[in-house]
Amino acid sequence: MTKSIVPARLNESNDKLILLDQTLLPEEEKYLELDTKEGVWKAIKNLSVRGAPAIGIAAAYGLYVCLKKIETDSVSELEKELVKISDHLAASRPTAVNLFWALKRMKKRFDLEKNEGKNVQEIKDALLEESNQILKEDQEMDKAIGEHALRLLEPGMGLLTHCNAGGLATSGYGTAEAPMYLGCDRGYDFKIYADETRPLLQGARITAFELYEAGLDVTVITDNMAAQVMKEGKIDAVLVGSDRIAANGDAANKIGTLGVAILAKEYGIPFYFLAPTSTIDLETETGADIEIELRDPEEIRNGFGKRTAPKEVKAYNPAFDVTPKEYITAIITEKGIVEPPFRENIKKLFKD
Repeated sequence: MTKSIVPARLNESNDKLILLDQTLLPEEEKYLELDTKEGVWKAIKNLSVRGAPAIGIAAAYGLYVCLKKIETDSVSELEKELVKISDHLAASRPTAVNLFWALKRMKKRFDLEKNEGKNVQEIKDALLEESNQILKEDQEMDKAIGEHALRLLEPGMGLLTHCNAGGLATSGYGTAEAPMYLGCDRGYDFKIYADETRPLLQGARITAFELYEAGLDVTVITDNMAAQVMKEGKIDAVLVGSDRIAANGDAANKIGTLGVAILAKEYGIPFYFLAPTSTIDLETETGADIEIELRDPEEIRNGFGKRTAPKEVKAYNPAFDVTPKEYITAIITEKGIVEPPFRENIKKLFKD
């Protein structure tokens, strides 16, 4: 039951990046067409595209469409532009590692083609090929993550998810939502609860929208209802995505995830992070090393144009929190299920 909407893709007819503007969901389905580094940066920064895998896809295509416009026959000049555009896009959001992973992968492909003596047009063609490959691999990884996760779930379970890790955060089935879609196809009859995910309500606006449109049984709850719903025995497992997983297994996700993990541990409910291996950052030793993005306080004081707090009052608005490995039952990737001890078993993923 894959979603037909791909949130980040290339319009091959005019070489522009096409993004679904997710800030307008669920009321309006509007697409942006971008081919400047400023436009792509703004779309990532303002959450028109969001979800770590989708951000990576947008960054790859964004870099390509910007370079496509550069009129030069000099490979060295093109390389200077690549570095300039890549650095600019990398400054849009600091936490989601897929952004940096995709840009690094594009640079690596550039270097490979340059070292083989390719000309400017051949290098541009190769970067388009690399962008397409990143998209294709993500779609394949989504389904594989879902298949592995289903091994841990049973028909009729109640599942809680936080934020959005579905098709609109990736390019197909999503990560945390992948087993929900696959389970629906196979008659698992999951009862899904979606936290609103304050302050930007990605769970209510996007997750609930996606799951409902796909015909799944989904119920929206406010973030502070999670404890009560768990206490009532409605939740059998928690499934969330991730924006960065450290080498020791600590995982960053949308703000509020840590609180849900603490509650799940208290009530003896398994807590799973679902993410592609591209979200695992072996260069980040622990969650303490993950930079947490701080967003505009007005998202809290004046969310969606409604004044909910005095304009002058201080507001603290971290976009993510980090769940320590002790609260995580397993990390589910396209390569399989990773259980504690995480540091040792994560290393094994990258040896295969």
